[in-house]
Amino acid sequence: MLQSRTRLWLAAGLALAAGSVGSAAAATPTLRYTLSMPAPQTHYFEVEMTLGGFNKAYTDVKMPVWAPGSYLVREFAKNVEGFEAAAGSEKLRTEKVTKNTWRVYHPKSKAFTVRYRVYAYELSVRTSFIDAAHGYLNGTSVFMYPAEGKQLPSTLEVRPAQGWTQVSTSLKPAGGSFTFRSSNYDELADSPIEIGNQKIYTFTANGTPHTVAMFGDPKVDETRLTRDMQRVCEEAQRVVGQNPLDRYVFIVHNIDRGTGGLEHLFSTTLSVSRNAYSSEAGWKGFLGLVAHEYFHLWNVKRIRPIALGPFDYDNENYTRMLWVSEGGTEYFSNLITQRAGFLSPDEYLGDLSNGINRVENTPGNKQQSAAESSFDAWIKYYRPNENSVNTGISYYDKGEVIGAVLDLMIINETKGQKHLDDVMRYLYDRYYKQLGRGFTDEEYQDAVAKVAGRRFDDFFRRYVYGTETLPYETALGYAGLNLSVTPAPTTDVALGAGISPAGGKQTVTSVLRNGSAWQGGLSVGDEILAVDGVRVTDDPNKLLTSRAVGSTVKFLVNRDGQVKEVSFPLLAATARRYRIERQANPSAEQQTVLAKWLPVRR
Repeated sequence: MLQSRTRLWLAAGLALAAGSVGSAAAATPTLRYTLSMPAPQTHYFEVEMTLGGFNKAYTDVKMPVWAPGSYLVREFAKNVEGFEAAAGSEKLRTEKVTKNTWRVYHPKSKAFTVRYRVYAYELSVRTSFIDAAHGYLNGTSVFMYPAEGKQLPSTLEVRPAQGWTQVSTSLKPAGGSFTFRSSNYDELADSPIEIGNQKIYTFTANGTPHTVAMFGDPKVDETRLTRDMQRVCEEAQRVVGQNPLDRYVFIVHNIDRGTGGLEHLFSTTLSVSRNAYSSEAGWKGFLGLVAHEYFHLWNVKRIRPIALGPFDYDNENYTRMLWVSEGGTEYFSNLITQRAGFLSPDEYLGDLSNGINRVENTPGNKQQSAAESSFDAWIKYYRPNENSVNTGISYYDKGEVIGAVLDLMIINETKGQKHLDDVMRYLYDRYYKQLGRGFTDEEYQDAVAKVAGRRFDDFFRRYVYGTETLPYETALGYAGLNLSVTPAPTTDVALGAGISPAGGKQTVTSVLRNGSAWQGGLSVGDEILAVDGVRVTDDPNKLLTSRAVGSTVKFLVNRDGQVKEVSFPLLAATARRYRIERQANPSAEQQTVLAKWLPVRR
């Protein structure tokens, strides 16, 4: 749809030009970027924008405030320096008119160039970074765009730092050395770029060439890497059953401590601990990350809530459907790794059990619904504080378990003929291919009803938009499974507080709602000095193991430089352990549901 709209826009522009020969207003706007990095050790990218055919007295250029896929206003304009503009040798007047908008006064229709620098020293999948070893950028944090020209096609010339020989991006070549083209700003912004001397691996999946650009020189078996990534990619396509790609690029940063991934239209960036490949658990974790970000090329980039595109780069883009877009992707990524043969069905059930434990043992699960968590991502998920565990729930975690329950209900309702995959296929065909737009909350529920043959409105009301406990036992029972719930022994006590030993001090970092510490008055930031007169040198919970429920405990704490005594009764532990188990003698109907849910293909 974006390319189609661009062609229409250009056709209109050309028609206007044909009807106004000789008019200065007839010029077709053009846009070209040049990206340089002459001193990478200083952590600056240098950008030139050459704009032509703009027939107003001034042009506003803007820097986005956020990066799609990461729902937080990051204020990328804060890293811009040295903004200036010129038309040939003539310096142009400029002024900053909003926090992320610069106005350039220029002769009508005469080409002019904007120049600026961007400080880039935050190596995450959401931001940009450059040092003496390599450069990496996300378009929203480096490239400005004409405020009235987001749909303009553009070219980009990348000039690598001296000694760097590789430029990895999903942008298509435009002729010349390291020159690329994009059909509009959305495509430019959605195509990260890795620059340096990264290792390049390739494989083909579903007839499409895939490139893996690896920075960080990890010790990894190239044959195993490309073989297993290919299996994951091919299994991911089976969910929707259609391949929208003609190329795909994995940019992989191998660093001391990986931070996750971020999806893009024809690529993804993965941040991975460089030692992850050395153990089976680490390897499976890496493949799970690959599956998650790769599946996003359908779910989010093409199958999307209506709010997530075309993007408003100036403001938050609100949706109550991130539990589908992110949590649903996490659900499918685990299924994909199981279906591809990297997890046994029982290993998958163990992972899902862990997900249920995370949700049900988080106090905020009863305070915030999955829909509310999605909507408030902008102010809560990416800005957690010491009380977040009590007030909110992750739309990743909650969305994953909602997906599992909903999938089992659909499979059971259709007697093993349909599953959640069919919902994704319908959404892809109806909204991405036919209508060229995202779907509303109601349209998602309609899609589920169409596939299942009945509506689940009560389910959505109670468990997605409400905070009731999901019907795990019922849904798992359809597949011949039970949910074992093991409560803490009645003699167990729990402090209900997170303790950090940082700096040799035992400091309270969180206090769980309605637990002993919550009721008794321990506060985040308290340094625990003693428990019942015994000097604390280790985790204070160890001093409570022999205490009876209801007994009073005295804490001596350092609070804001003053020593205080806090005394309160110990409450029984409330945490539960959830584990999915197989029933001894499942019926034929239950076996049919399980086989549809967790097929064994390899």
